[in-house]
Parts: sequence; structure tokens; C-alpha cells
Amino acid sequence: MLKRKQKGNFIVISGPSGAGKGSICKELVKRCDNVWLSISMTTREPRSGEKHGVDYFFISKEEFLRNIEENKFLEYAIVHGNHYYGTPKEPINDYLNNGIDVILEIDINGALQIKEKYQEAVFIFILPPSMEELKARLMKRQTETEESLIERFKKSYQEINYISKYNYVVVNDNLSKATEKVKAIIIAERCRVDRIEEIHLNSDEEKIHEKLIDNKKFKNSDNFIK
Repeated sequence: MLKRKQKGNFIVISGPSGAGKGSICKELVKRCDNVWLSISMTTREPRSGEKHGVDYFFISKEEFLRNIEENKFLEYAIVHGNHYYGTPKEPINDYLNNGIDVILEIDINGALQIKEKYQEAVFIFILPPSMEELKARLMKRQTETEESLIERFKKSYQEINYISKYNYVVVNDNLSKATEKVKAIIIAERCRVDRIEEIHLNSDEEKIHEKLIDNKKFKNSDNFIK
């Protein structure tokens, strides 16, 4: 019998704007058990269809700055020139300490900050199938000016250079398939030996184990397989 360590895994997911990391994270919550999707705070306006307390906590700049002063963020950054984004510290630590895996969607700068504090976290980078597809996805949003689209596209090229800082990379050419790949990573991380607290063998497994550690029986292969 395997028993997981009580603390959950911290899954950090990043990628350029338009890569589909947000959609993947939402799908993961539907398909994975024992996970919680962290909700970030931001000072930007909600996009069409976004809900307060579900997609983000949409707060004022004044409230955001007050949270910085009170050290309530795990990390925070100014994104795309004028919007603040931050990750509340308390709920993440609460879920991790209660054995729940936490999924955090975050930009590259935030991920690098977290890597300094949580080296045991799992870092996954989401890529679009091509830069042409990335451009098409950004234009489809119809929430950006031509100037802001150009800036986002430039930043995407810069962000891709940070792939080497991550543990895994997943190409999102199909949402369902990309989600399954990330889900497989989460399951694999749960099975890592260093994340297992106790291992109990049944009687048959114990007999095999005894044979493996008995050097004398190793010398006689016929005896070993009996």
C-alpha cells in the first residue's frame, strides 16, 4: 500500500498570452480529483464572460497596493504595462498543507518568483502550435487594440525563451489532448518516490523483496524464479 505525503503538489502553469493555459486549467479542475485552482487578484477590467471570484478577484489598485503592504501575496507583478496581478498566499498554503494539489496559472515573471520560494513545485509551460496560431487566437479575443496586440506578440517571443526554466512543456494544438497531457504529468508527479511517505508490501511482494535482497539466491537463477 502506498501512502502519499500529507502535503499537496504545487502545479505552476505558464505560457504566452493566447497559448490556452487558462482553458487547460479550467478543464483540469473538471478532470482531476483532489485539485484546487488558485484564483489570482488583478486590477484589470473583467473580459467578456469572466466572473469575480471565479476567474479572478477584480479589485482596485488601492486595495491591491494595500495587500502588498500587508505581505498577503505569494508573488505579484505589473503585467502589460499597467495592470497588477498577484497570487494570494494564505489559501494556497492552506490547501497544500491539507494534501490538496494546487494549480496556479501565472505569467513567467510570477513563476520565476515562485520557483525561488517553492523549488519543489512542478512547472509546466504551455506552447501554441505556432506563432501564426497564437496571433489568430489573440485577434479573436477582440479585446485588444492593434498596438497592444503587437506588444503581446513581442512579449510572447520573449517568454518562450524561458522554457528551460520549466520541468515540462505541452503544445496546445488541441485543448482536450493538451489537458490530458497535463493531467498525466500531475498523476506522474503524485507517484514519484520522494512524494511517498510509506510503502507497505503484501505477503507475496514481501517474498519477492526478500529474494531480491538475498545475495545468495541471486547466484542461483533457477532457485530465484521458483
